[in-house]
This record gives sequence, C-alpha cells and structure tokens, in this order.
Amino acid sequence: MSGESSSAALPTEDGTSPRRAKKRWVARSLLPFRSWRGAVAIFVFVLAWQAAGMIPWLLGGKIPTPLNVIDVFVNSFASDPRYWRNWAVSFERVVYGFGLAQIFGIPLGIALGLSRATEEIVFPVFEVLRPIPPLAWVPISILFWPTHESSIVFITFIGAFFTIVINVFDGIKNIPVRYFWLATSLGASRFKIFYRIVLPTVIPSVAVGMTLGIAITWDVLVAAEMIAGDAGLGRLTWEGYVSNTPAIVIVGMISIGIAGYISARIVDYFEGRLMPWAQHDPKLRGRR
Repeated sequence: MSGESSSAALPTEDGTSPRRAKKRWVARSLLPFRSWRGAVAIFVFVLAWQAAGMIPWLLGGKIPTPLNVIDVFVNSFASDPRYWRNWAVSFERVVYGFGLAQIFGIPLGIALGLSRATEEIVFPVFEVLRPIPPLAWVPISILFWPTHESSIVFITFIGAFFTIVINVFDGIKNIPVRYFWLATSLGASRFKIFYRIVLPTVIPSVAVGMTLGIAITWDVLVAAEMIAGDAGLGRLTWEGYVSNTPAIVIVGMISIGIAGYISARIVDYFEGRLMPWAQHDPKLRGRR
C-alpha cells in the first residue's frame, strides 16, 4: 500500500474515516438544519407564523398565513415563466458582481499586503471609500453607467469588493514577519515565498471574504433591483409592496432567502475545494 493511500485511510481526530467525514461535511453543507432541533425550530416557527396570521387584530390582520402564501405561489408563480426569469436574472447579476469582486479584490488585497508602496498610495483612498454604504453608490451608478443592468452589476460588485480586499489584506498582514526572514535566509525566491507562505495563509482569508461577500451581494442586489431594476427577485418583492399584496411580498422574501442560501452553499463548496483539510477537522466542520 502506498503512503498516499495509507494516509487517506487514517481516521480524523474524532475517529471518523476521511471518506465518511467528507460525506458528513457535504450533507451538513446542503441541509438548512444540522440536527432534529433545527427541523423542530423551523416547524415551530411556521406554526407560530400561522397562528399570528389568524389573529385579526395583530398588525391589522394583514399578516398572510403560510397557507395563503403557498396558495399564491402555486396559483400565481409556480407555473409562471416570468417568476423563474426573475430567479435567473438575480442569479446572473450576483454571479457577475461577485465574480468581478473576486477577480479584482483578491489581487488588490495581495498587493496591499505585500507592497508597502502600494499600501501607502492606495490604502488611504481605499479607506475613504470603504465606509460608504453600497446603496449610496446607486444614484451615481445610474447616472454614469450606460444601462440599468450594468449599474446593478456594479452595485453588487461594490458590495463584495471591499469585503474581500480587507480580508485578504488582513490575512497577509497577520503572517509573522519571521516566516519571511527564515525563508529569505534559506535562499527562497520571491515566487517560492509567495507560493509556500503567502498563498496558503491567505486562502482562509479569501474563504471568509467570500462567505461575507455573498451575503452582502444579495443584500445590495435586492435593494438595487427595487430602485433601478425591471426584473429580479428584489423587483418582484417591490411590486408586491406597490400592489399592497403582502402574500406576494412574502413570496419574494422567501425566494430571496432560498436563493441566498443556495448561493452560500455554492460558496461553501468552493471553500471546501480551497481548504480540503476543513472537511476532516471537526472544529471547522462544526462552524459550517
């Protein structure tokens, strides 16, 4: 038996085989709850929601019950291609904005962390722009971008960009300086230092930035679609508000929640590919 195959058969810290640990990690990543307590909590929440919707004096009796929402969804949206187009449009915008944020944010974060000159020149401007809420960029993006679609993608890009940059930058800054000194004293080239020290250290920071960034991306996307969009799940929710139809608003909110959950699970999958050791570490699996 080769060394690789024998090491693959070694159990993890909690005595679970790596293959079984990986299957458990995948299952936990896909499920919205990780134990029977989570399932019970969701069930109780739905019951409480149903009871609240049946009380006529609570919020003017305008709370749609889960049964009302399901009825509206089945009869008005489930077979409507426009509803599923809203899903596709929102996901497309998230993919473009979030993807561009990684493409530009990760290299910028690395450059800020490794180059003192870049940090001294770029970081002051970055720190001035970073506190600006992403929604504050909506008016200027509508004015300067040629189409509403490009302006919405830009807003989703801004939402994740600053998060990924600051996480990568902090990850590199937290590398002990003695690691660079030791590597240099042993004759390591700049490429080897980057490949052997910087890159493995910055991967967890990229993963954290992706996790936070995808949530912020959905937040700003929904708001941007309400303001400037002509389609998307945010626009669907806004139309429910304009038409004074709370059930449609709830359908839009639940759709956004499910879409965000799916996006987070996709990000978790890529994080697992970036950090395969997290699948076998019980502490890291417990956080997911």
